[in-house]
Parts: sequence; structure tokens; C-alpha cells
Amino acid sequence: MDSTERLRRRIEVLGDLQSIVKTMKALSAVSIRQYRGSVLALTDYYRTVELGLHGVLRNVDYFHPPVYESGQQHLLAAVVFGSDYGLCGRFNEDVTSYALEQIKATTEYSPRSQILAVGSRVKSHLESLGHAADADVPLAASAAQIANTVQQVLVKIDHWRSEANLRYLYVFYNRMGQKGGYQPMSIKLLPMDLHRFRGLTQAPWPSRRLPTFTIDRQQLLTALVRQYFFVRIFRACAESQASEHASRLVAMQSAEKHLDERKEELTTRFHRLRQDAITNEMLDIVSGFEAITADQALF
Repeated sequence: MDSTERLRRRIEVLGDLQSIVKTMKALSAVSIRQYRGSVLALTDYYRTVELGLHGVLRNVDYFHPPVYESGQQHLLAAVVFGSDYGLCGRFNEDVTSYALEQIKATTEYSPRSQILAVGSRVKSHLESLGHAADADVPLAASAAQIANTVQQVLVKIDHWRSEANLRYLYVFYNRMGQKGGYQPMSIKLLPMDLHRFRGLTQAPWPSRRLPTFTIDRQQLLTALVRQYFFVRIFRACAESQASEHASRLVAMQSAEKHLDERKEELTTRFHRLRQDAITNEMLDIVSGFEAITADQALF
């Protein structure tokens, strides 16, 4: 049976854990706001890139898709965003399973496939399933560092395109839901959706002056497409980290509830034992007093 001193120590440990959980909840709540703010702040920039593509693609009648040599084995690559830390439920397991299922189900599936893991936890889970990541990139420690992570991803994509005959490129990540939780999502970056870009030219230009440019059209288009890739990957990274902290917040709320219940249970037991000890001490005092009184009565 637990002693009062042991129960006191366990209650103190639970109090320390409650402080840690509350701190993690606060950090997650702040981080969610920062990452979601980054996504919203990117909206105007994304619109600017779209308008740039609109301007470049005006008066272009036909888009020439990349030509692949017959018999040349192409590469299917995937970028999977996970987490560097735990305590976020099945966050990494869900996005990994979703990514592998989508890769196998796609009609462009190729025996040559490579995966870039963004986050050490998702890399470990991929390896546990027998799918070693071609490389891994550490996640940004804050919203201000997302651009550095995206640049590392873009460098790897450039390497795949120049050295490995990259033809299909997907991005997998978790997106935060409206009422909490998350949902695995995917983006297909290659081959590019040329029909979507052609649709941009059908929308009216937002001002009275039509756009113009003086540099080479292909050079400008290449630069804008790279910015398009940057925006899409940046958004996926920010949304993934927002959903990671949302999942961690849910886990911490569950842990806090469990700790509160456990601490209340131990506190009740502590007070019961303490009351029993006090009662026994009082009974001992009364018994001793009665014994002394009885002895005095004999004399």
C-alpha cells in the first residue's frame, strides 16, 4: 500500500508533468497561428505569380510538352512532409501510408521511384515500411525558416531533373481541418497542368493596361514556374507544420485531462491516508489518556 510520502512525491511529479503539458499546449497554439498566418500571407504572392504566368502565356497558341526518349526509364519522385518530433499521434504514419498508397495507385507508377523525406520522424517510418528515403531535409524550426527548407527541397528537385530524368513529381502533406485534426493531401507538380495555365489566359486582366516584358519569354516562364513551385511547396510545408501542432495540441489536451484525473485520484487517496493517520494518532492519544486515567484510579 502507498504511503503518504510516496503519494506526495507522485502528486508532485504529476504537477510537473501538468506544467510541461500546459507549456506544450501554449507553444502549439502559438505555432498554429504563425504557420497559418504564413499560408494567408502567401496568398497575395501566389496571385502575383499567377498574374505573371497569365502575362507570359498570353497569345501563346501551343505548349510544347517535354520530349522523353523512347526506352528511357523515367523517375517518379515524391516529397513527403512529416515531423521532426513526436507527441503528435499518428501524424507521420498517416501521411506516409497515404503517400505510398497514392504512388502505387497512380497510373504513372514507375519502378524507379524516389522519396524525399522532410522530417526525421517520417523518414524513420518510411524505413520501417521498407521504403528508404533518397534523402531527408530537416523541418523549419519556425515559420520564418520555412523558406530555407523549401530551398533545400527545390535543390533536390533540380538534381532529380538534371541527373535522374524526373518526369513525375508529387508532394504529400497533412492539411489542418476546419474543426481541428488533419487530412492527408497531395499535389501533382510534374507533369505540369498546362490546361490550367491556359485557363489563366482566359480570365480578364485585372487592370486597364495589358502586361508586357522585354526579356526572353522562355527565360521568364522558367523563372515564374520556379516561383510557382516555391509557392506550392512553401504552402504545403506551412500547412503540414500547422496540422502537426494541431495534432500535438489535441494529444496534449488528452494528456492534460488524464493527468488531471490521475492527480485528483491520488490527491483523494493522499487525503484519505492522511486522515486515517491522524485518526489513528488521535485514537492512540485517547487510548493512552484512558490508560493513564485508569492507572491513577487504581491508586
